[in-house]
Amino acid sequence: MDASLFIARKLRFKRRIVMASIAVSYLVMIVAVAVSSGFRSEIRAGLSAVAGDVRLTPPDLNVLDESRPIEKEPAYLPYVKEVRGVDEVVPVIYRAGIVKNGESVHGVMFKGLPSDQLSGVPDTLSLGVSIPRRLAQIAGLKVGDRMLSYFVGKTVKARQFNVAAIHDAIVEVDQKLVVYASLEDMQRLNGWSEDEVSSFEILLEKGADESDILYSGGEIGAVINAYADEDQETVVATSSVDNYPQLFDWLDLIDFNVFFILLLMTVVAGFNMISGLLIMLFENVSTIGLLKSLGMTDKAISKVFLSSSSVLVLKGMAWGNGLALIFCLVQGTTHLLRLNPENYFVSFVPVNLDLGMVALADLVSFAVIMLLLLIPCVFISKVDPAETVRMK
Repeated sequence: MDASLFIARKLRFKRRIVMASIAVSYLVMIVAVAVSSGFRSEIRAGLSAVAGDVRLTPPDLNVLDESRPIEKEPAYLPYVKEVRGVDEVVPVIYRAGIVKNGESVHGVMFKGLPSDQLSGVPDTLSLGVSIPRRLAQIAGLKVGDRMLSYFVGKTVKARQFNVAAIHDAIVEVDQKLVVYASLEDMQRLNGWSEDEVSSFEILLEKGADESDILYSGGEIGAVINAYADEDQETVVATSSVDNYPQLFDWLDLIDFNVFFILLLMTVVAGFNMISGLLIMLFENVSTIGLLKSLGMTDKAISKVFLSSSSVLVLKGMAWGNGLALIFCLVQGTTHLLRLNPENYFVSFVPVNLDLGMVALADLVSFAVIMLLLLIPCVFISKVDPAETVRMK
């Protein structure tokens, strides 16, 4: 058995306040990582639901009237589906409208989707729509109500939609309230055939980040240029990163804040451990002198105290990780902590436990703390065994 490790087992920190501070530091670090990952996951999911990760639209798309449609099955579509990372291609129709309920009038964006993409709206319900909860609140609508809507173009058209479902809008892009309707109803509204749509929304595989989205947008644009027929309507491929840069800039700012928190908490935990280790060294100065007199080197004695310190750090890490896991489970299931969506784009504090990021944060912070603990070990080389043993 290694003598240093054997002696380390006999030495223990008696100050639980040090372990508690380490546990709190790790709790804050893991929660910060989970919240950052949660914001990125929720906002990307919300953007995908509203506008897809990559959108194919005509250059002159006008949602205020029956602008020129594009083909639902263009020649390039099979090749777009084969682009790396593409999960699904959804044909959609956009049309701006005005919802009137009594004296309440609100501008909204109608989005026509295929029936298999329209959640909560039965196929058998004519003119069935799913409205955002905020519209339901401000317009006084509930499931089963009829919703009078006007569409202004070359002529003014009116439709009585049936509210079949109310959905929670994770992200309200550009402050637009998005009402989901069936693709067929929107085609009839615009006077289009079943083979005509406004655009395509392309959803990427789960886990795609900004670089993947930008790459896919450029790759899809190249595929369209290569395989589009000459007589087909021109479309432009734009990514959600290009369409909504302010959201991704905001996410980058959150990531920077999280990095700063990780650095700060690691330094705090490290200096708490330094103070605790110094106290431990002072309390055991006679033991250090005795070990030196028995022929143990400064390196071996440092290993004794570093081994004992590492146990404390690992215990604090375990407590911090456990408490963070409990918090994430509670917040993820109950959404107990709420936010103002006008400022944070989501109505609750999102959490997403990325185990890879958690493990990386644990490993890096543990390594930094152990490196910081080398500083007080310099004290060991200053101990004179003759004086300390005599003092004892």
